[in-house]
Amino acid sequence: MTAPFRNSLDIAKPPAATRVVAAMSGGVDSSVVAALLKREGYDVIGVTLQLYDHGAAVHRAGACCAGQDIHDARRVAETIGIPHYVLDYESRFRDAVIERFAESYLAGETPIPCVECNRTVKFRDLLDLAKELGADALATGHYVLSRDLGNGHRGLFRAADASRDQSYFLYATTQEQLDLLRFPLGHIDKAQTRALAAELGLAIADKPDSQDICFVPNGRYADVIERLKPGAARPGDIVHLDGRILGHHDGVLHYTVGQRKGLGISASEPLYVLRLDADDARVIVGPREALSVGEVRLRDLNWIGEISLDALPPEGLDVAVRVRSTRAPREARLFRDADGLRIELASDEEGVSPGQACVIYADAGPGSRVLGGGTILRRPLALPAAPAPAALALS
Repeated sequence: MTAPFRNSLDIAKPPAATRVVAAMSGGVDSSVVAALLKREGYDVIGVTLQLYDHGAAVHRAGACCAGQDIHDARRVAETIGIPHYVLDYESRFRDAVIERFAESYLAGETPIPCVECNRTVKFRDLLDLAKELGADALATGHYVLSRDLGNGHRGLFRAADASRDQSYFLYATTQEQLDLLRFPLGHIDKAQTRALAAELGLAIADKPDSQDICFVPNGRYADVIERLKPGAARPGDIVHLDGRILGHHDGVLHYTVGQRKGLGISASEPLYVLRLDADDARVIVGPREALSVGEVRLRDLNWIGEISLDALPPEGLDVAVRVRSTRAPREARLFRDADGLRIELASDEEGVSPGQACVIYADAGPGSRVLGGGTILRRPLALPAAPAPAALALS
């Protein structure tokens, strides 16, 4: 029996009968996706989201979703001949991403707003729009792969080019979202993408990649948080793990776990930030070996693996995990107990920070499947006692 025809997006329709919403940020990657789909004959609609007040970032290389980027996306849409819409999602983005980012930092965490943006505004709200437009798929310029699993659903896999793989930032994609999403660039590298942009006659072929968090155009997170939460930063002490007060700080939001430079203290040994104690406004520092972590626990879990978490064997499941976007997957073992998910690392990791993501893969090999992930919880650490509040003087 002959298999039914499926187009390049793995949909059982001719391209001309397949409507695709292309998420266009104004960068090279998403522009190439839209242009490629148009060239293949798909019914393409370009959509760009205005996510924040772009005044500080206009004409600045390295920011996305800002004024210049919206202009670039519109120009690409005109060049390739597709309808293009700009949607004002500023209030949604502020509530779902920026506010949570600030609150997480003030709680002593190191959040990843790109994960939250993908989880909510882009892959929830934009997908809802795609459905309203009668689209068969939502295509993005992310470097990641999705494949038909043969059970009516799709799986998420690392990109062919490991150096560009963005699966770490997409672990929170739900199964429902994944079934509608398509990632046409997952099988090529950035050099090929830029060559395609030039071949397709796109004026943004040489445009620099985004570097900063989009709503932090100068790279200074603390400035943004202080503007959003005036007076929220509390000064306090920089304290050694052994209890010695080594200096003072202007707010825990100026530090991250694993930081060594710029602590503003002098010591006879290299010291690293071990914990941001937001409750007592303390930055806890200590030797490098105190950064080592052999176990990770998660909250806000998203699971897209085939095996149910309830079906995890008592002896655990062999997996691989990434605790930083810049690190390759490393072998680990996944357990489920009364307190939730527990991950035992095959070898200790340093700089594991609460608020960051731990992404779980089927194995550590190239092109491995994403099983899910979650937000890293604060690890147990014996902290020096905080000073008792001063007693009120009685007259």
